[in-house]
Amino acid sequence: MAKAIQAKTAIVAMLWASATAGIAASPPWMDKTLDPDQRASLLEAQLTTDEKLALVHGPMGRARLGIPKPERALGSAGFIPGIKRLGIPDLQEADAGVGVTNPGNIRPGDGATAFPSIMAMAATWSRALAYQSGVALGNESWSKGFNVLLAGGINLMREPRNGRTFEYAGEDPLLAGLLTGDAIRGIQSQNVVSTIKHFAFNNQESARFFVDATIGNAPARESDLLAFQIGIETGKPGSVMCAYNIVNGHQACDSDWLLNQVLKRDWAYPGWLMSDWGAVHSTASALNGLDQESGEQLDREVYFGAPLTDAVRTDPAYRARLDDMVHRILRTLFAVGVIDRPAKLSPIDYQANGKASQAVAEGGIVLLKNQAGLLPLKGARRIAVIGGQAQFGVLSGGGSSQTIAIEGPGLQMPVMGTGVLGAPRLMVYHPSSPLEALRQLLPDVELIVDDGRYPENAARLARDADIAIIFATQWTTESYDVPDLSLPSRQDALIATVAAANPRTVVVLETGGPVLMPWLGKVGAVLEAWYPGGRGGAAIANVLTGRVNPSGRLPVSFPASIAQLPRPAIVGAGNDGERPPLGTKPLPLPYREGADVGYRWYARQKLKPLFPFGYGLSFTQFSYSDLAIRGGSDLSVSFIVRNDGKVAGADVPQIYLTSLAGTPELRLIGWEKLTLAPGESRKVTMTADRRLLARFDDKAHRWRIPAGRYEVSLGTSAANLGARATATMAELTVKP
Repeated sequence: MAKAIQAKTAIVAMLWASATAGIAASPPWMDKTLDPDQRASLLEAQLTTDEKLALVHGPMGRARLGIPKPERALGSAGFIPGIKRLGIPDLQEADAGVGVTNPGNIRPGDGATAFPSIMAMAATWSRALAYQSGVALGNESWSKGFNVLLAGGINLMREPRNGRTFEYAGEDPLLAGLLTGDAIRGIQSQNVVSTIKHFAFNNQESARFFVDATIGNAPARESDLLAFQIGIETGKPGSVMCAYNIVNGHQACDSDWLLNQVLKRDWAYPGWLMSDWGAVHSTASALNGLDQESGEQLDREVYFGAPLTDAVRTDPAYRARLDDMVHRILRTLFAVGVIDRPAKLSPIDYQANGKASQAVAEGGIVLLKNQAGLLPLKGARRIAVIGGQAQFGVLSGGGSSQTIAIEGPGLQMPVMGTGVLGAPRLMVYHPSSPLEALRQLLPDVELIVDDGRYPENAARLARDADIAIIFATQWTTESYDVPDLSLPSRQDALIATVAAANPRTVVVLETGGPVLMPWLGKVGAVLEAWYPGGRGGAAIANVLTGRVNPSGRLPVSFPASIAQLPRPAIVGAGNDGERPPLGTKPLPLPYREGADVGYRWYARQKLKPLFPFGYGLSFTQFSYSDLAIRGGSDLSVSFIVRNDGKVAGADVPQIYLTSLAGTPELRLIGWEKLTLAPGESRKVTMTADRRLLARFDDKAHRWRIPAGRYEVSLGTSAANLGARATATMAELTVKP
């Protein structure tokens, strides 16, 4: 240990001498010709031990639990005081999964662009839109003075009743990893650090502090951890946020396996690992890989405060660990540009950001059913618009990610119970009315309105209309899972009653994730709009009227019944997401599906979901041809896509691995989203990530691609596969 410290000291001295040569106007660590680690080493050498300790823990950025708002905090989720004498800025940390939050209106009247849910972003299957929305979010955050965004939710959907499903990017590691990584890349292009979260297996809200997710190393690496790995490689997030739950017997923020072995050793992750708010349980978490304690007043003790200070002064292991913790933070601030271009209050182009939000909403709307071409709306003289508070706005998800739209607070409806940290629960509708948007687009059509509270009255109006449009909602929120996948408040009965009166009924769903549809066979069309954000009303109206051709595809499977799920009963049901009393015993949560998450589970169990992963319809038709494959050391696939219809549209052809060295398998290994004019065709070529062709070999501690024949299939969803092709792969191994 002493030799290592001496060697590091010598390197820093050499760098200092080199960096100061010819530089008088600024400190040596501000030399941009040096790499982030060199700059961090120079700066770290100037810090006192107390200054280092101050960088590894901090309170919430607002008053909470008797602790006042820090003096320099802007008012947000978290705050880490900077070191002014050395130019280290305060870390102003904002919850920002779907927009810059303003918890409790701590910054009076400071609204923000309300982006669609992460699930809606995933439904676009568009890497370009993910990146562009990240750029808009990062720029807006920077212009509000925030330099750390608690974004990047990527936990795979193992439990569709999860109250935070809307904050995550689906059930497939490739799709979730690439899209989340692209959004992070966009955020950080604006010199704002983004997290990726919640590491790992934080797949439900029920009993989230004490459920123990149990899963083997290999299936973990092939599923949730692979999503994180791809997201980190793609987006290079400055920080990883660890989770509340227990994993294989250890708290996620105290797991040497997750933090030290997987993240830092195997993936060589260079950034810093912050805790979720209230997720630290021990000072020893520092030795197990945790770098920063966040929202410290929510922990039972400030473990990285006085206890860590004492440990650093008496134990060389903690002293060396503190240096590494600080280095990781500083090198990230240099790598992302936080120090070189400090965030500051600046004008914000809300119109441009609103357009970015609407583009995601339109691109993520999924057309699930369109019997006899009922959509787009045409020829109707009288339309009944029913339910969903459509005259007021569109629904949003609740919890710490709740954004108040710049257009105004919208309709806020109190819900019984308490939310995150005991705050009142509010169901928020962003003020983007689908009804008003339809009125603007259909000025010659009579729109009659019913709130949907009385099904028979709604049916009477629908019977006298050419078409009925029902807006059906499912509110989900952090800290609570929904008990089932029905539409609450008897909306399923409303839809069935209206459809019986008028089969030309269109259902627009605003949900956090999958729902059951017992009325599906009775309605004419179904749109899944998710939580579509602050421009959601306009986006929905544009799709309904055909001004936008729907191109969203499902990033998750919709089950036909709860019985199809790996766990029909939610483990820990009835326990909310708040911290339990001290001494609460862990609740086993066995992941019997292993790596077979979502569509892979349905395929393995030979189950037919209501709607499969990857599914989505269009107002035009596409065809595929000329599937070709090349093997060897890499697997490359090419094919041609043609728009056979009469209108322009975007398609999402998908390539699945269907046989791995002769063994049946089903894995998404590639896709492309492309827009084609009528009659236009285009060739698509893609090369599969080798890990998607491999199995993780625990004994060898590497990914292994067995030699043999590999089959791929081209299709429109995980359950609708067409042309197949095979190639021979050589045996290969890939580092973990």
